[in-house]
Amino acid sequence: MEIQRASCLKWRFTCVFLIGALCSIGSIWLSSQSRSVAPETVPYELDDAHFHLTNYIQEGTDIHDFLKIMGTKVGRVALFGIPLQQQWSFRVDGNRAPTYYLNSDAPLYYYSFTDAWIAMAFKSLSRDEQAHFDPMITGFNPTDMYAVDHIRRVLQTFPGVFSGIGEFTIHKEFVSSKISGEVASLEDHALDRILDFAGDVGLVVIIHNDIDTPFSPNQSDTGSDQPIPQPAYLSQMQALIKRHPKTTIIWAHTGVGRVIHPLKGHAAILESMLKDPTFANLNFDISWTEVAKYIVATPESTKIAADLINHYPDRFLFGTDEVAPHDQEKYLRIYSMYAQLFRLLNEGTSEKLRLKNYERIFDQARVKVRSWEKTQGYTVQANRR
Repeated sequence: MEIQRASCLKWRFTCVFLIGALCSIGSIWLSSQSRSVAPETVPYELDDAHFHLTNYIQEGTDIHDFLKIMGTKVGRVALFGIPLQQQWSFRVDGNRAPTYYLNSDAPLYYYSFTDAWIAMAFKSLSRDEQAHFDPMITGFNPTDMYAVDHIRRVLQTFPGVFSGIGEFTIHKEFVSSKISGEVASLEDHALDRILDFAGDVGLVVIIHNDIDTPFSPNQSDTGSDQPIPQPAYLSQMQALIKRHPKTTIIWAHTGVGRVIHPLKGHAAILESMLKDPTFANLNFDISWTEVAKYIVATPESTKIAADLINHYPDRFLFGTDEVAPHDQEKYLRIYSMYAQLFRLLNEGTSEKLRLKNYERIFDQARVKVRSWEKTQGYTVQANRR
């Protein structure tokens, strides 16, 4: 009788243990399902190849809040801060604290801590949430031969985080002349050293370089078919790209800016590079509302852009160039601006512009950079969240 009772108690204990274990497994499974769904499993509308989480005084949107802003529309984002800090000079501005480079005559200076800030924001996410982002290194001075050492130290300190460098600036209207120290140049050996290193590691490069100087007579709003002019920085930019054939380069905004209008024959200039095999490593993003306003200015300008993108569907990426937005409407305002452009694109071209080109370029970068980090002995720290 005692043996039967002991056997019964043992059986009851076993059942209770198994039920508890199954409940624990179920709880873990449900918990994993409650995390953000991986980007590949949701039919997102777009990826964003150009986004600033912080602004010119290094303030911005909490990355967890930004994930909510992305919602179910945006799958992946190239994530970076601003490499420049606007100085608050009391002599110049008194108690009026400037927040943007056009708010003050005080200078800008390179702000290297932005890379650590972006890395720690990224590391605060779960692994599923991290899959939505490709952080970029920006906090270096492109006139400094030691810039490569900064980039290497960032990769060493934060292995498993970064996929590229940029957006960083060489020539930019109203900005270049405000930066303390030497003016950046496309012919600087320091820049060549940076792009060589990026090519060796597999880092994607996003570079802002105006194709011309402000208010040049060579510029027009439509990009109509005119003789190709000789803008100030085009030949230097072309030479730079050719010097670094192993480096994947994204020329931000197609060289256009707030007052750097599309050149006469702008589309023809871009096409001359796109059809040239020596520029096979070159891509363009069409980010920034200041750029979109030129592309959608008239039916003619929109058709010119659409024809070019349809003809070279693998070479253009969509981006917002938004800075620390607080809601989805502001974040995706450029997406709405481009509605007419998207209607003129072939279905496959539209998908490549909005999604596939980003995924191809940044997926390759992730693999290459992680492989390089492994060869250097840089180990990924466990996500403790």
